[in-house]
Amino acid sequence: MAEHLSLQERRTRTVNHIHARLAGFGAKANAFTTSPEPRTIGAVARGRQLLAGNFLFAGRLIEAPDTSIWKIRMPTGRFAMEVHGCAWLDDLAALGSPEARAAAQTWVLEWIALYGAGKGEGWSPDLTGRRIIRWINHALVILRGAEPKQSQKFYAALARQTTFLSRRWRAAGAGLPRTEALAGLVYAGLALEGMEKLVGPAVDALAGHCDSQIDSSGGIASRNPEELLEVFNLLAWVKVALKDSGHRVPPSLHDALERVAPTLRALRHADGDLARFHGGGRGVEGRLDRALANARIKATPRSGLAMGYARLSAGRTSVVIDAAAPDAAPTGFAAHASTLAFELTSGRRPIVVNCGSGRDFGADWRRAGRATPSHSTLSLTGLSSSQLGPETWRGGILREYLVNAPDDVRAQITRSPEGMQFEGGHNGYADSHGLTHARMMDLSFDGRALVGEDLLATIDPKSRRQFDAALDDTALTGVPFNIRFHLHPEVEPTLDMGGTAVSMTLKSGEVWVFRHDGVGELALQPSVYLEKGRIRPRTTKQIVLSARAIDYATRIRWSFAKAQDSEGAIRDLAPATAETD
Repeated sequence: MAEHLSLQERRTRTVNHIHARLAGFGAKANAFTTSPEPRTIGAVARGRQLLAGNFLFAGRLIEAPDTSIWKIRMPTGRFAMEVHGCAWLDDLAALGSPEARAAAQTWVLEWIALYGAGKGEGWSPDLTGRRIIRWINHALVILRGAEPKQSQKFYAALARQTTFLSRRWRAAGAGLPRTEALAGLVYAGLALEGMEKLVGPAVDALAGHCDSQIDSSGGIASRNPEELLEVFNLLAWVKVALKDSGHRVPPSLHDALERVAPTLRALRHADGDLARFHGGGRGVEGRLDRALANARIKATPRSGLAMGYARLSAGRTSVVIDAAAPDAAPTGFAAHASTLAFELTSGRRPIVVNCGSGRDFGADWRRAGRATPSHSTLSLTGLSSSQLGPETWRGGILREYLVNAPDDVRAQITRSPEGMQFEGGHNGYADSHGLTHARMMDLSFDGRALVGEDLLATIDPKSRRQFDAALDDTALTGVPFNIRFHLHPEVEPTLDMGGTAVSMTLKSGEVWVFRHDGVGELALQPSVYLEKGRIRPRTTKQIVLSARAIDYATRIRWSFAKAQDSEGAIRDLAPATAETD
């Protein structure tokens, strides 16, 4: 679905462009207060691809050797946004070759010539904040060997963007977009001579935003782990910049970092990657560790739920479960129907995953990725625990939000000498079929076995009447449902024991075995893994248990267990997954 712009959104863009042009009459800057230090780190491989003319943004690859990044065809609005955000400077700086430095300087100066006076798609507050941070971080690369006139244009462009941010940061959406805008404004106010007066109001605004957007448990409304990481990373940069320049760090900002740090740690798997829920990916490798180091906060373990997620861990095994309802607020346009879905990781190797966000692969993939069958949980055939509603105007953009979401989600984590236990349930199928889905999971003390149970049950006379009506609609054959366990593409599954079990071989050499109690029918079916930074979905497999609910309570038990001949501390030397196709 293309994002159709409303009259309100078109007006917002027009006002942004007007302010961008007027910002040229604002304060001037001719130098930095101190020598900038790069705090953003990119990937050498992506830097090489950029120099080779392979421009991969927002899931689209444009091959244009010997072509400026500003002269390529921008296939989508999201592609253009990522290019205008200039995060690719991180990758060129990581490569660090003379050619990479020359490309960084040339492309920044070309942006100034083409769009610096207030033209183009890059003049939104969040993109401007993102761009300013990168320009300042890599200013030494950009200005190295530059002529005086080029340096003057660079400082003038930074000053214009800073003035623009000071006037338009309120137009950025709540959450990550406004955090990017305000972080960029603070960054520029501290770094540029003549902009110091903007720091105080921007810091106060950012502190207030932390109070309103980050809840007491360190979570955000969207419940997107990767988005939470980006917010934390920006706040950590601001804290370091304030301390390094001798400014006071407001208590609200410090407290926000203190709340978010343990939440992010709880959302991280044994391999260091984030759990992939609600449109978020696994996160840039090493970013959380660097952000924790920048924030100088020791992330203490969090008990109970973290941003609505439950975490079980033992030995080298981690399990993360979505144990809350999806976001129903205006920030929930990317929410997934993933209640009670889970991911399982052993050491460095993911085993059970969710399909992920299909946003980079087109409207159909985006919709499919948000549906319950794209997650490792139970779903009634043809129905999600939350449905994708009709297109709705919110915030000036036509988007699809989840409707009929569960309004009663319960979860509990307990510990015992035998391991960790999770119990949860939701009423997402109560209105349509009178059924409540409950899921119990036990992770053994050594992390070698995960035992689960899924239950579909009626809980009161009203729900029994609803279920009887749904059963009648099936001619008493039962309400069909599936329990899906999507496997990571690097897992090699094979049906075993006469088709009653599945053996899974990991790249590390470990072997895990899936078994069930025989109530459902076992099948190994095709699936996909939707991963950011790739130009197409990756093919993979899923384990599917299919059954029918005929009684007021239908129970299926299953388990994942590490094979007996697999060492508990096996040395994993297999290469990591490539980032791109």
